[in-house]
Amino acid sequence: MKLLAISGSLRKQSRNTALLNEAIRLLGDCSASFADLNLPLFNEELEENGLPDSVLTLTGQIRAADAVIFATPEYNKMIPGVLKNALDWISRDKPQPLMGKPVALVSAAGRSGGEASQFTMRHALVSFNTNLLQGAGLAVPNGGGAFDESEQLISEAQQKSLTTLMARLRNSVHQA
Repeated sequence: MKLLAISGSLRKQSRNTALLNEAIRLLGDCSASFADLNLPLFNEELEENGLPDSVLTLTGQIRAADAVIFATPEYNKMIPGVLKNALDWISRDKPQPLMGKPVALVSAAGRSGGEASQFTMRHALVSFNTNLLQGAGLAVPNGGGAFDESEQLISEAQQKSLTTLMARLRNSVHQA
């Protein structure tokens, strides 16, 4: 299974990136890669000679993946701008690389764990016609204290929930 991990945080010590690493660990046997969201700000004028190379790299990674997992921080009850910018660029590539792709959502943020950003992300993905896993994603509250020194989730309940989510993602790939 080829998994593409997309973190909505650019920070080196991002809890959402740590959560993606934990998801990959708990998924087990797979080939995983991370997307780079250091993309230019969306501007249609940049498309005059085709999509920017960094966008083509991202959409190529999506096409090559069997499944995608997004980790979204929560900034002011929304997904971060870097993630929205990436979705805007992804929407410009044809054929649409996310169409029918199995997708899971996770988040690590504040008191709610990023529930509002997951809701916003679900809304943002509607037009892409993905195979978004229904039901709850994993929301990890107070992400700064949720991981040990090895960047593994401390809570056994959260580990179990993430393991279940990753099993559901693997099953959705095999059913496709």
